[in-house]
Amino acid sequence: MGGAVSAGEDNDELIDNLKEAQYIRTELVEQAFRAIDRADYYLEEFKDNAYKDLAWKHGNIHLSAPCIYSEVMEALDLQPGLSFLNLGSGTGYLSSMVGLILGPFGVNHGVELHSDVIEYAKQKLDFFIRTSDSFDRFEFCEPSFVTGNCLEISPDCTQYDRVYCGAGVQKEHEDYMKNLLKVGGILVMPLEEKLTKITRTGPSAWETKKILAVSFAPLVQPSHADSGKSRLVHLPPVAVRSLQDLARIAIRGTIKKIIHQEALSRSGPGLRSPPRFKRRRLRRRRLETIVFLDKEVFASRISSPSDDNNNSEDTEEEDPKPSELKPEPPVNFLREKVLSLPLPDPLKYYLLYYREK
Repeated sequence: MGGAVSAGEDNDELIDNLKEAQYIRTELVEQAFRAIDRADYYLEEFKDNAYKDLAWKHGNIHLSAPCIYSEVMEALDLQPGLSFLNLGSGTGYLSSMVGLILGPFGVNHGVELHSDVIEYAKQKLDFFIRTSDSFDRFEFCEPSFVTGNCLEISPDCTQYDRVYCGAGVQKEHEDYMKNLLKVGGILVMPLEEKLTKITRTGPSAWETKKILAVSFAPLVQPSHADSGKSRLVHLPPVAVRSLQDLARIAIRGTIKKIIHQEALSRSGPGLRSPPRFKRRRLRRRRLETIVFLDKEVFASRISSPSDDNNNSEDTEEEDPKPSELKPEPPVNFLREKVLSLPLPDPLKYYLLYYREK
């Protein structure tokens, strides 16, 4: 069993490896992956495997391999303000990364079959919001999860700009999935053992691109044994932001601009993360085969003509000095600025979403 890229020692090194292998190709996707530590979505006893490019499954809890999630994020072409539907939302790891890009005026919904996994996802989401310093570098579109079978979504549901399905889709369900999309929208799903990107270019016009050969567990078919009728899944309503919430977003945005202007005047980093250090060995080679744990058994990259122009090479870098391995801890500039303002404490905590750190 192996992965597409080398194992990392931490989340940043995992992302470095994914970038080297060209699975992460855009800045927005890189920022989202760096902001959320993959290990936070593992059970404590399995965290040693968090930074390997492998799928993980424990009971109903499941995470796809990092290279799969990065290909999905790139293919979705996410932008602020879009609506997103995650079918088989699982731990919420992908939904939370998507939420960092969608921003405060996006829509972020997930459907998950297992109620215990929904509870797990809500716990992980709450942990991220309360404790992660990276939360303050974004305006977050918080995911909403509902329990149900994603093949039983109510026919009167709204359509979405972006849809991802995290289970294998058979040909007979392709049109069902397509109908969840708005015109101009993008659907990414494993269709007949190929990770497939489908763009809706018109009311009945589509463009299809195969990304990877993969093996996913298939969609669970609806069960009508109890009553003979399906149980329709009603997706969350599209909520309108309250005036109070809009004020918080605007104030936080203004404070971030002030911090950025102050940083520019000092030629400082502002809200940027501190510099990261490269790992010891960089590998640049064309990757053809990926092998996954458990039900995600095998995947291989579908070659494109541009791949043939890449030459394989290995390069070595000198080890950094010991003093360089310990950068200064990151500073949460937004939090510090809010706490320094001459405001009542309850208002400060409201602006910080009552976060613990």
